Amino acid sequence: MSATIIDGKTIAADLRAAVKAETQHLCAARGIVPGLAVVLLGDDPASQSYVASKSRAVLEVGMRPFDHHLPAGVSEAELLSLVQKLNADPAVHGVLVQMPLPPQISTKRIVASIDPDKDVDGFHPLNAGRLFTGLAALAPCTPIACIKLIKTVNASLAGREALMIGRSHIVGNPLAQLLLKENATVTIAHTRSRDLPALCRRAEILCVAIGRAEYIRGEWIRPGSTVIDIGINRVSAGGKSRIVGDVNFAEALEVAGAITPVPGGVGPMTIACLLFNTLRAACMQAGLPAPEV
Repeated sequence: MSATIIDGKTIAADLRAAVKAETQHLCAARGIVPGLAVVLLGDDPASQSYVASKSRAVLEVGMRPFDHHLPAGVSEAELLSLVQKLNADPAVHGVLVQMPLPPQISTKRIVASIDPDKDVDGFHPLNAGRLFTGLAALAPCTPIACIKLIKTVNASLAGREALMIGRSHIVGNPLAQLLLKENATVTIAHTRSRDLPALCRRAEILCVAIGRAEYIRGEWIRPGSTVIDIGINRVSAGGKSRIVGDVNFAEALEVAGAITPVPGGVGPMTIACLLFNTLRAACMQAGLPAPEV
């Protein structure tokens, strides 16, 4: 029996609609229009396209975009100055500096300069600490996306065996913390873990973010499990290239209970979760109850 394919595009559309409804309510009831500031450095076409899609999404849900396009040669001091202005602007509820940054600028210093309450990327060390200690925090968008996708299959994660393969501070570690918050029993593994296939065969929920094309084989997967493939890898064969995940999709499809495709799974949820985080930030800054992950 083939696994259910988790449709990230449809789930993302549903989340955007929910954020739009909440945004309209916040505006009508409190006069608050959530504002998202996106800072882009340089002229990379892919980054420009991505930022433009973010701005369209912001407008579509009734939020206010504040876009700033700086030259690639901008100094770190100039960028820090802009971030401080955005931190101080009450109309801006979320601040995002598009990565990667040019070599003359310290990514760590810029991330640390963003007001943690406006850190909609969820990368600030204070938000990482809040998440780790169980406090209200703005978590990174991709881990939020994964939790929301998992919950479309498993309404409750309490007590379930979850394996997170990957330990980055952007995806692996925060996703593990969110799984713990859902009362799952969580193991973190990586490419140096011993007997990775055995760990996979225990997992009822398998999340993979290791950056190795089709690394996880179908025979490793526990029958009926939920597989969330976060990897994005471009591979070439026969003169053609295609995008694949970290899981061998064709093999996993015959074993898993549900699986995210690549593309079309976690990816479409990223901007939707950015909008969700901006709404959460606006509510938290106003002292209002924020929607839960």
